[in-house]
Amino acid sequence: MLGVKYAQGFAAGLVERDFLDDRLVNQPPKQFRRTRWTNRVSMAYLAGMGRLVHKEVGGIRVVGFSLGGEETVVGVPEYSTCFDIGRAPREIISIDNVCLSHGHMDHAAGIAYYFSQRAFLGNSPGRVIAHHGLAPHIQALMAVWADIEGHPSPGEVRAVRHLDEVEIRKGLMVRAFNVNHPGCALGFTLVEVRHKLKAEFQGKTGPELVALKRAGVAIETPVEHAIVTFTGDTAIGAFLDLDFVRNSRVLIVECTFFDPEHRLRARAGRHIHVDDLPQVYAAVPAAQILLTHVSRRTEMRIAKRILERAIQPSDHSRTGFLMDRPARPRRYGEARPGRNDYETPNQPEHSRTGRT
Repeated sequence: MLGVKYAQGFAAGLVERDFLDDRLVNQPPKQFRRTRWTNRVSMAYLAGMGRLVHKEVGGIRVVGFSLGGEETVVGVPEYSTCFDIGRAPREIISIDNVCLSHGHMDHAAGIAYYFSQRAFLGNSPGRVIAHHGLAPHIQALMAVWADIEGHPSPGEVRAVRHLDEVEIRKGLMVRAFNVNHPGCALGFTLVEVRHKLKAEFQGKTGPELVALKRAGVAIETPVEHAIVTFTGDTAIGAFLDLDFVRNSRVLIVECTFFDPEHRLRARAGRHIHVDDLPQVYAAVPAAQILLTHVSRRTEMRIAKRILERAIQPSDHSRTGFLMDRPARPRRYGEARPGRNDYETPNQPEHSRTGRT
């Protein structure tokens, strides 16, 4: 029985190690031998770095994976925040804060592993920010894992409600808000807080301003800049009326369904259908919009074609799909796949209760 393998010393010739019996295999399998294709692609996948998508949206680096019913994890590393944890991919472990939108397994399965791996790697304890109705259950989960492992994994579970704020670092906070999805569900907005000199003190000298501050006079007013909003799973809801959502630089929003026959399915699960997107664009007129959580039923090329017809041409340039990435290079003689590079050809077309 072969275990999981990884590649060592590729430049010097591919060597594989079997994790179960620790054997060294000098001759790699045929599909992993050196070719132009393996140099460019296979090595990255063997090293575990090929699954997540890396994008820049509105000047913000986004790293993640999102496929409806399978996994959602979206990180913004420069802001030390990850939205949902999916299966806790290793690129996300070093991020200090996880904002959990809701408790469905495809969004939350990696919580315990996230805390454990941070301890294993010597990182400071991580923090999961979650709905106040979920927080006690996450803490209970970690207590069970402490019994299983024989020791606890340090970490903080922060319970929040609608419009609660949590400081990420000085001048940066995350604000929670209710969304339209079954159970305990939240969206989150990263907000930068800057301080601007009040108009009545404009033109005063430095020493004068220092004297006023020492006298206890508030000479500055805080100014908020909404950086990134993440809705998690949701249907259209009142959150679109919130000023900080409407004014976000980047909106990461789900769009699960594209088939006209799936409108009722979207309503039942409280997800967004492509026909709902014009309401989103009208509510958030200036943001760069990144679509996530596309159902595995819909190929990316088809979703893009349907989206082009569903929204205004003027909105095309500010719209993208998280999972829209170049297909891997095909080897000579290899058949063109019938599905996207992130879908499995024989994936069953089924739906689990509450998830799609």
